[in-house]
Amino acid sequence: MSAPDARLLGAGIVGVGLLGPGLADWPRGAAVLRGDAAWCEARTELPAPQGLPPAERRRANASIKLTLATGCEALAMAGRRAADLRTVFAGSGGDGANCHALCEALASSDRRISPTRFHHSVHNAASGYWGIAMQAMAASSVLCAPHDGSFAAGLLEAMVQIDTAGEDVLLLVYDTDYPEPLRSARPIPDSFGVALLLSPHGGAPGLARVALDPAALHRGEPAGSMAQPGLEAMRRAIPAARSLPLLQRLARREAGCVLIEHLPGRALAVELQPC
Repeated sequence: MSAPDARLLGAGIVGVGLLGPGLADWPRGAAVLRGDAAWCEARTELPAPQGLPPAERRRANASIKLTLATGCEALAMAGRRAADLRTVFAGSGGDGANCHALCEALASSDRRISPTRFHHSVHNAASGYWGIAMQAMAASSVLCAPHDGSFAAGLLEAMVQIDTAGEDVLLLVYDTDYPEPLRSARPIPDSFGVALLLSPHGGAPGLARVALDPAALHRGEPAGSMAQPGLEAMRRAIPAARSLPLLQRLARREAGCVLIEHLPGRALAVELQPC
């Protein structure tokens, strides 16, 4: 995967959260990814946001509900508290429905924007609501990569933080769908989110260690794909679902390397070794 003198970044996966079309949570999603259960096409059902005060709970949009659901699942699996936990949020475009509503307002005769719509339009809205819900005071990074590379970019950022700070990091990657006519330009059909709680201290039983070379981006090699046509269509359509090949290896406890789209025409190689 890298030259002998390259420095690999490594961490243990100690918690996972998953929510997407036909993937209601990590246990049920892992059963599908292992082949123990059939994937049934279904819209993503976003649960009511937990931990928020009533006013913020009423205002919570899809990206907030998605990240709270997956993040809390990963925390519960690992038995960790969120208050002092570093976070990395990565998404390709924020909340699609809110973007649509803003565009409608700006195209109308009354161009006034509601304060809620405005503060939901910033890219760190999900991170802010996470801090409120979890009473989290630790550092939080929010990023995206060109179009479909946000999962790889978020994973790389989280691994660098683990290497430099020596602390656990919760990675939350998410995308939400766009209504028409935006969907024709950016055809994301549904919401998908994944959370990985990464630790420098190693993985718990049943989970794994991941390693990557931050300097090695593979050019021209095909990224990992899914054999099941429905899951492969999801992987291609929703940027956060580029995580599915890595999640499948994790669910099956298979060692190996997965290439994940990062920069245009280049892929990040991620090695996975079950514990």
